[in-house]
Amino acid sequence: MANEKYNKRRWKVPHKRAKGYAEERKAKVHKWGPKEGKELTDYEAGIRSGYLQCQTDHAGIFKFKKAKEAEKAEKAEKTTNKSK
Repeated sequence: MANEKYNKRRWKVPHKRAKGYAEERKAKVHKWGPKEGKELTDYEAGIRSGYLQCQTDHAGIFKFKKAKEAEKAEKAEKTTNKSK
């Protein structure tokens, strides 16, 4: 690799990528890669915004499903306790 500044891994862990995207959107400047220091275009800012929204949606769905499973388990426990 010509530039040793960056890790050889191409893909980041999603929460680290999201953190980097949020920092870039706030600064409105590329912070990593070949475009480092250049201003974000509206398109690139939109891509980052969409990614962050997607991450939020997936986290919300995960929490919702987890809460539903806990609710079902609680109801099942109550019904088994009543039948005893």
